Amino acid sequence: MKLPGVGAAGSALTHLNPNRTDDAAARAAAEAMARNVAALAEPAHAGDSHTTFFRQGTWLILATGLSGMFMLATQMVAQRAMDEWGTFFTLLRVYLLFGIPSMGLQSIFARQAAAAVTAVQQAELVATTRAVLRATLVFWAVLAAVAFVGRAYWLRLLDIRNPAALWITLALGLAALWVPVFKGLVQGQQHFPGLGWSLILDGFGRFVAVTLIVVWWGGQAAGGMAGALLGHLLSLAVVVWVVRDLFRKPGAGFAWGPWLRRAAPMAVGAGLIGLMSTVDVVYVRAVFPAEASDLYNRGAMIGLALMTVSLPLVQVMFPKVARSAALTRPSQAMYLALAATAGVGASAALFCTLLPELPLRLVFIGNPVAWEAAPLVPWFAWVLLPLMLAMVLINNLLAQERFGIVPWMLGVTAVYLWALTFWRTRLPAWEPFAAFRALLGTLGICNLLLLFLAVRFTAREPVAVVAAAPST
Repeated sequence: MKLPGVGAAGSALTHLNPNRTDDAAARAAAEAMARNVAALAEPAHAGDSHTTFFRQGTWLILATGLSGMFMLATQMVAQRAMDEWGTFFTLLRVYLLFGIPSMGLQSIFARQAAAAVTAVQQAELVATTRAVLRATLVFWAVLAAVAFVGRAYWLRLLDIRNPAALWITLALGLAALWVPVFKGLVQGQQHFPGLGWSLILDGFGRFVAVTLIVVWWGGQAAGGMAGALLGHLLSLAVVVWVVRDLFRKPGAGFAWGPWLRRAAPMAVGAGLIGLMSTVDVVYVRAVFPAEASDLYNRGAMIGLALMTVSLPLVQVMFPKVARSAALTRPSQAMYLALAATAGVGASAALFCTLLPELPLRLVFIGNPVAWEAAPLVPWFAWVLLPLMLAMVLINNLLAQERFGIVPWMLGVTAVYLWALTFWRTRLPAWEPFAAFRALLGTLGICNLLLLFLAVRFTAREPVAVVAAAPST
């Protein structure tokens, strides 16, 4: 439905001079009018019903599951075919750490795209995207230069035998910075089919490439990372295609200062969640012998699979909450995502407790050595459950630009990193399973603190809900 006034309001805004006080006031009034008209044009809870939410969530869970199956198959192939599997798995986590800023970028652009309800806001979105792509290229170039200068240290720390693996990981880092920008735009537009296919092709491309490079051509960790890069490029191609029309529009109205003030806390909040779920694997690889770290990695793979269950629900929830906040409309999305995450996460944790070896048997078929990680599986399941629930609540707050929790998240993360430093010289002397239980217990306590904070801030800062205007 197109109501008169929406286009007129957007057109009027493009002629305003933001440096003049009277024009700034007129701009704010016109934007408010355009939002109100857009709110009337869009039905309450549009795309936010139980049926729509769970249909979209189910598709993303399916897409994530297929992508995960391909990636697990990649790990199975890599583990059997390469002697450097531990290095390959660790480099994948390094790539995830490299992409921690990009986790925030996806949330930032999903929020801005979902809230772009006027023509001027859409023009600002185009300008923002172009500016951030240029800036992330410069950021990546600086990190690549630092890695090149300190290459001897990184090769030794991560036990990398072929330097090509490090350089391919760096190339993957640039893709890790750019893909989430476009994924955020797709997510914000609630184009979940495109988002799902980008996930599937990422996993499929990685599996095919690793099978060809590692199995047929005898590649090792460098070949595995080349496969991951190819999968990421396929994913990038899909999301760029979906939002191609956006870049045909003129861009205007971008300024780094105001954008950073809003983007920085969102990037930090999203990045800290990624850090809490990722840094332990890199830590274990750096502190423990290769055999022990491989044991931990196998349990961590099951934990990562559990985390991917809640992520699709958060991805569906986030733009719905952001758009509802922009239109001052109530939203049920957070409650639906939280209930589904709690049910699925608790069921999965109970399953892992009762049958801890079964997930490892399914992932590492015919490899009894990998099944020895079974005692760690229940620990990963229960330790990550509060983080999954906290992720839902924190993303609900970030989507509404309620950033009060972010400094507290920084505090919890600082405590966790301090604890890792404290354990660094002590844990290697322990029996491996005892050391890993202590490490996971530390992570679990910090995750419970995050969940407590998320519940408190969600309850303490209720959002003012504007009732939908009655139809006439």
